[in-house]
Amino acid sequence: MCGEDLLKKSNMAGFLPKICAALDVWMLGSHERDAAVARQALEESVVNFKALIEILVGRKSSHIALIKQAYQTRYKRHLDQDIANIEPPHPYQKILVALATSHKAHNADVSQHVAKCDAKRLYETGEGSPGAAEKAVVLEIFSKRSIPQMKLTFSCYKHIYGHDYTKSLKRGNSTDFEDALKMVVKCILNPPNYYAKTLYASIKGTRVDKAAVARVLVSRAEVDMDEIQRIFKKKYGMELRDAICESIPSGDYRDFLVALATKASTA
Repeated sequence: MCGEDLLKKSNMAGFLPKICAALDVWMLGSHERDAAVARQALEESVVNFKALIEILVGRKSSHIALIKQAYQTRYKRHLDQDIANIEPPHPYQKILVALATSHKAHNADVSQHVAKCDAKRLYETGEGSPGAAEKAVVLEIFSKRSIPQMKLTFSCYKHIYGHDYTKSLKRGNSTDFEDALKMVVKCILNPPNYYAKTLYASIKGTRVDKAAVARVLVSRAEVDMDEIQRIFKKKYGMELRDAICESIPSGDYRDFLVALATKASTA
C-alpha cells in the first residue's frame, strides 16, 4: 500500500488506536510534530531522552524556536523549563539544557579556528588528562556552539588526534555522563548512520520498540531516509522495509511504517 493511500485511510472508521496516534503526529506540521514528540517523551514513565536529543540535535535553531512556540501553545508550558525540571536528575538532562541554550545563543557562522581551539580543549580536559571527561568544558561548548560548529569541532578532533572523539570516551569504565555524551556526539557527527543503528536496534532487539521505529521514520521520512536506507542495507545486509516486515506483524500499522521507510527524501 502506498503512503498516500494509507494516509487517505486515516479518515476511515475502524483504524487501530496505535496507527491513528502515529498518523495524527504525521499529519501535523513539522514543528508541531516535534512539539508533540517532545511532550510524549517527557510524559513517559521513564523520560525518553533519546527522542529529546534527536530533536535538539537534528533541527535548525529557527525550527527549534517554532517547536518551543508550538509546545507552549499546545500544552501551556515551556519546553526549556520542563527539561530543566526533570526528576530525578539525569546525565542527558544537562546536555539537553546546554543544547537548548545553544540554539538561543550561538553564532550562525562556522569557524575553523574556533573548532580547532574547542577540539584542543576537549582533548586536554578529556583523554589528555588522567580523569574522566570534564563536564564543565563539554557543557560550555555545547551551550555556546551551533550544531554545525560542533560537528566541525569533532571533525577537527579526529584530524588532529587521529581518532573520533567518542573513542576517547571508551577508556576503562565510562561514566553515565560519558555514555550519554557518546550518543549525542554520534547523532551530531553522522545522523544517517545514527538513525540506521537506532532502527536496527529497535527492530531486531530482544523486544521490538515500535514507538522508536515510528518516531524515527516519521522524523526522518522527508529528511534523509534514502541515505538511512542505504546505510542500513550496507551495515546489516538487508533492506529496511524487509526488516520491518520480518519483525512487525502484518496490518495497516506495518504498512504505514513501510510507506515511511520507503519514502524518498525531498529535502
